[in-house]
Amino acid sequence: MPRIRSLSLQEFDPELRAMLGADHKSEREMRPTSVRAHHPELAKAYARFAGALKQHAVLSERLRELLRLRIAFHNQCRSCMAMRYADAVADGVTEDLVCSLERPEEATDLTAAERLALRYADLLANNHLAIGDALYAELAQHFSDKELVELGSWCALCIGFGRLSATWNMVEDLPARFQVDAHAPVTPWGPDAWVTRPAAAKAA
Repeated sequence: MPRIRSLSLQEFDPELRAMLGADHKSEREMRPTSVRAHHPELAKAYARFAGALKQHAVLSERLRELLRLRIAFHNQCRSCMAMRYADAVADGVTEDLVCSLERPEEATDLTAAERLALRYADLLANNHLAIGDALYAELAQHFSDKELVELGSWCALCIGFGRLSATWNMVEDLPARFQVDAHAPVTPWGPDAWVTRPAAAKAA
């Protein structure tokens, strides 16, 4: 059971609902926003920051989604693992590619830059003080300074808010395997993920 009640879309602050286009989205698409909506000003601030990351992104949708799902695995955030963003699917994120996240260092369908970014995300999520000059020198061979700031900011958003979302236990409308005992680890790779509607369709 969720540990904080999800608000219905009708209960959202009107400005927040308009900002998110919530009237064109399903209840499931709005989790965990439906919990954050208890504090509208914080929910709006989160939406502005996440929106800026997407609107001004210099990293590909594909890489951002791979990072999000790998971090969701570390966080064991089930609502994060069960979902795929349509824009990322359109940018080449297939379920076969998601399966590569089990052992990204061995995956042949990931680029060298993607494998390195995923190694950075692994460390940021699990052992951030192990990230030093050597890794940043490696990253600089593939990413500009602007891309590195976005890479770190995206990973930080996924780590921090993903861990918080995991504690909220919003699993009631997820596929069955995500509703098992919270102490039994699950993975984002599997046959039952659901895909959000494309951004253009949401705005229609």
